[in-house]
Amino acid sequence: SLSLSLSLSLLGVVLLFNPTLCSDSVPSPITCLTRGADLLEDLQVVLCPPGCAQWRMSVFGTGPYASISNVCGAAIHSGAVGVSGGPLQVSRVLGRRSYRSSYSNGVQSQALSLWTSSLSLTSTHHTLLHTATHYCTLLHINTSCQVELAVVVDSSRNLGQRRFGLQKNFLSKLVTVLKVGPSGPHVGLVQTGDTPRTEVYLSNSTKQLMLAIKELPYLGGDTNTGKAMQHAAEGFFLAEWGARRGHPRVMLVLLDGWPSDDLEQAAGLARDSGINVFLLSVAKPTPEELPQVHDLDAVCKDNGFFSLSVPSWFSTTKHVRSLSQKICSPDALQCSRTCLNSVNIGFLIDGSSSVGEVNFRLVLDFLTAIAQSFDISDVGSRIGAVQYTYEQRIEFGLSDFLSKEEVVAGLSKIRYMNGGTATGQAINYVTNNLFKPSVPGRNFLIIVTDGQSYDDIGGPAQNAQKHGITVLAVGTAWAPMEDLKAMASQPHDRHTYFSREFSGLKAFSQEVVRAICQDFGSNN
Repeated sequence: SLSLSLSLSLLGVVLLFNPTLCSDSVPSPITCLTRGADLLEDLQVVLCPPGCAQWRMSVFGTGPYASISNVCGAAIHSGAVGVSGGPLQVSRVLGRRSYRSSYSNGVQSQALSLWTSSLSLTSTHHTLLHTATHYCTLLHINTSCQVELAVVVDSSRNLGQRRFGLQKNFLSKLVTVLKVGPSGPHVGLVQTGDTPRTEVYLSNSTKQLMLAIKELPYLGGDTNTGKAMQHAAEGFFLAEWGARRGHPRVMLVLLDGWPSDDLEQAAGLARDSGINVFLLSVAKPTPEELPQVHDLDAVCKDNGFFSLSVPSWFSTTKHVRSLSQKICSPDALQCSRTCLNSVNIGFLIDGSSSVGEVNFRLVLDFLTAIAQSFDISDVGSRIGAVQYTYEQRIEFGLSDFLSKEEVVAGLSKIRYMNGGTATGQAINYVTNNLFKPSVPGRNFLIIVTDGQSYDDIGGPAQNAQKHGITVLAVGTAWAPMEDLKAMASQPHDRHTYFSREFSGLKAFSQEVVRAICQDFGSNN
């Protein structure tokens, strides 16, 4: 038929256009009970078998459907396939706060209050017609921009419905210019109000974001922007909600007037969590709001980069392109960098026979206390550990453990080596093997030793410092003070520590942390 010829012609064009991507259009057989969450791909063409209408299937929602639904049951309910089965395209899209029940085509769907992802179902006829468009969309993903962006949307009563609509227009333009996609930027939305509300977790689909923005409800209520920022900082950038490891995290805060709660404290929490805070304020605060204006402390010290003020929502769209360029500039996103979330720390641990098993555990307790002060993550601080005698052993590298809990557990599992003391060789080993140029952040080395080294320590320590490593020397028992000072960076009094007893080491933990922060602050 003409329709079949047209479909085959379209499919042939797409095959020539991109054979690898077009292979996704070959239907994958599924069963009547296959759920959307069981599918391996976010976009997949599947084949439903006949007779599914006779099965007891679970369907939640009325297009889109919660991804916990049986795919074929939802497809019959939507009309994408009939009772005799057939192929259809399944897209896994944004989750919803609520799914409504309905009866359609012999299938009763159920209501559901919340689910993390949804299913969008399309018949294969439409799939073929839109395949070429889909691949063109993929080509326009901004792969050079790898940020995770949370937009805090003003939904307060101060704004009103009309300006809320203008704000939504601005958001649509921003999402379009950012070119959201699986291998590009991901964007989510949080609304302010009496209680902050996550509307969309991090999404990689421009189309679905545009739909979500269109359907964004106006909440009204107080302008509790600080609460919304804290809500986003604490519970938004999580792996279970789609956050990717190692990607810059950005929070764009939209304000009309000024909030009714504390913005500065929430912004500090966000930055300490490794999140860069941008502030877009529209219209000047009223005289009553002026005492609460803390924008100089809410954003980074370079307000010209991180803070933008425009007179009205009508003029926001002309700033979209420059704002998106700033958001997508990872080298400039230093606002969230602190001494607690932006350093690489190497522990160089003396495992010689003079230490002993019991005292070795006290050394690990001391290092654990230090580690617990830092925000350890794939985009935060990192910690590695090397134990040495005459030989050296990497216990774990800077990229092995990417959470505080993993580092603490890793330290507890270190086994005492027992041997001689060659601290100089160990320093050279750490310089060459632990600190990698590919790992960003300031490098600090904490050496813990209980005695005199059998080799030269001054040369290796100087070499480490030439490589940008700040050395802190911690001695106990028989460690000579002159050796500690020979290893430590200048000024020696800030980077050298000594305790006669191993049990006294832990008292120095916060002093060591403060020294690292002081060094970090003086060089940033």
